[in-house]
Amino acid sequence: MADYAGDITPQQAWEMIEDGAVLVDVRTAAEWQWVGVPDTAAAGSAPIQIEWVTWPGGGQNAQFLNQLSEAGLSADGDRPIVFLCRSGQRSIAAATKATEAGIGPSYNIVGGFEGGPDDAGHRGSTAGWKASGLPWRQS
Repeated sequence: MADYAGDITPQQAWEMIEDGAVLVDVRTAAEWQWVGVPDTAAAGSAPIQIEWVTWPGGGQNAQFLNQLSEAGLSADGDRPIVFLCRSGQRSIAAATKATEAGIGPSYNIVGGFEGGPDDAGHRGSTAGWKASGLPWRQS
């Protein structure tokens, strides 16, 4: 059995968000600012941004569970949560931590926001939220 509810594709995540799931983007503030963020307005919601790893320090965010709670996500709820990072690795850790705290069901979005690098070393074209054609914006 997985340590979280499971892995889902970006398209499955979008469908869940349209049905009321919460998207939690666990990338760093630098990634949100410079790479872009999912735009879930068409689904009637906004992503919650909580760093899993802090920037610029690079250490694990010791306040992660507290920040989930402050965002209205706690063990008292049963609303599905879909976690997103750059490539789908940090979001596994975040979904696992949330599940351990009884928050969720918590899912990991496979491929994350940008997926892995293509043959030219660029991200965002082979897998993930952006490559799936889902809405996103850049500041």
